[in-house]
Amino acid sequence: MRLEGKKIVCYIENEFEDLELWYPVLRLREEGAQVDIVGPKANHTYIGKYGVPCSSDKAIDQVKPEEYDGVLVPGGWAPDKLRRYPEILSFIQAMDRAKKPIGHICHAGWVLVSAKILQGVKTTSTPGIKDDLENAGAIWVDEEVVVDGHIVGSRRPPDLPAYAKAFADLLAQSFAAH
Repeated sequence: MRLEGKKIVCYIENEFEDLELWYPVLRLREEGAQVDIVGPKANHTYIGKYGVPCSSDKAIDQVKPEEYDGVLVPGGWAPDKLRRYPEILSFIQAMDRAKKPIGHICHAGWVLVSAKILQGVKTTSTPGIKDDLENAGAIWVDEEVVVDGHIVGSRRPPDLPAYAKAFADLLAQSFAAH
């Protein structure tokens, strides 16, 4: 399995987009990665937009960027909550400085906007937050998946196959480089 030994954080809050959380998590686990679900509280059950529950493995204050190889931020309404935690923004900024893979889909771009890491980055999102990303300095394009260096962006659930593959491929490449 090409991602064995890789550790990924996947952030969670209530009203996450169910498929945008579960699809990449399961895809990465199938390839051997350890994916830790991280929310404001450890061992807490969060409910997705469509009622699918997911329990956190760890709390946001229990994870350190140097212990992880990548981070995923699912969409839905959760990103509007996640971006209010300074610990999450610091984690994302540290991952950005280290050029470790950062995946965002749909409304998850809001977290990257609040972390102030999108200046000059080519990416995508749901069209509903296009202006937010552009106002943060991103170069927004309407494509199913956009990879710019270590940042992988995608628009919405129909784009999940391309998004999860691009993120996994980026992780595998970074693994090969070390």
